[in-house]
Amino acid sequence: MNSRARIDKRALILAKGAEVMTRRGYHGTGVLEIVQAAGIPKGSFYHYFASKEDFALQALDHLYTPRLARYCRALQDPSRTPRERILAYYGELVAHFARQANPEYHCFIGSLSFEMAELSQPIGQRVEAILQRSVALLADCLEQARAEGEVDVSVDCAALAEFIGNAWEGALMRMKVGRSSTPLSIFLAQLERLLTPH
Repeated sequence: MNSRARIDKRALILAKGAEVMTRRGYHGTGVLEIVQAAGIPKGSFYHYFASKEDFALQALDHLYTPRLARYCRALQDPSRTPRERILAYYGELVAHFARQANPEYHCFIGSLSFEMAELSQPIGQRVEAILQRSVALLADCLEQARAEGEVDVSVDCAALAEFIGNAWEGALMRMKVGRSSTPLSIFLAQLERLLTPH
């Protein structure tokens, strides 16, 4: 098998397996369910992954490296001011969910966090590293906004970035429970107020 085919097969297993694990949970997903979802023999799994834990770690990187890259590009968009970048990014996400009749959100990192962060140190550390990277990107953008007078000069950008990230995750959870995008609309309205200098 050439290297391109190997990469494609590994990506297929990661994508399909992560979907199953997000729905069924870490403990509710076995190697058999992962390979069945990917349509591959069970032996192929161990060609790419040392264990189910190793699969989860690689799946986190596979899913969130490109997502963080997109977040970074959005928050560095030179055509917008720093405040506009943040509001546009979250505004587009809210609009995406608002277009759905019954908004659904399946979060791999959230599912793993609840179930495995305390039970598996490697998974907990990887999840935390991803979340911290997201917060750092937002904090950098907020610092630019502060420098340009778009938010109050007294704002603690690192703390505000943590708060925004946590509030967004909470709004997504409420949307999932209530099958309504209203919590996201409330989040966006409050974010706009937070990012307005007083």
